[in-house]
Amino acid sequence: MQSPVYFEDLEIGQVLRSQRKTMTESEIIDFAWKYDPQPFHISVPDAEESHFGGVISSGFQTLAVSFRLAWQANGLQATNLGAGTIDQLNWLKPVRPGDTLSLEMEVLEKRQSRSKPDRGFVRFKYTTFNQDGEAVMTMECPQIVSCRGKGD
Repeated sequence: MQSPVYFEDLEIGQVLRSQRKTMTESEIIDFAWKYDPQPFHISVPDAEESHFGGVISSGFQTLAVSFRLAWQANGLQATNLGAGTIDQLNWLKPVRPGDTLSLEMEVLEKRQSRSKPDRGFVRFKYTTFNQDGEAVMTMECPQIVSCRGKGD
């Protein structure tokens, strides 16, 4: 685990980058059978006949993997206090077996809580990329982040 990243450590315009995750056909199909069983997610023959021309990841799986990448790769996992919404979620390109995803989180806005001075609100723009540097998903997400306490 990396050193904690607190509200005070974040600057508007700052970009946090993630590790990478390669998607496999079996995990795409497994996720879809459980949560999004559309033919182009769960059946190779049906997916090949679809307008996608092959199996693609559920957008919800892309979202879940993106969250994992976001919180696994930086010190925010120690200071994140949650979020109440996701704004402007856009799936831009299909994610296919063999695609390697990475994520950037850009700090768009931040403000300290007036009622709870131990935390602040940070609006991040998430952009998930494939191995070719193409954006496959974007969203904005306001997060609640702990402020640095005494002795930190």
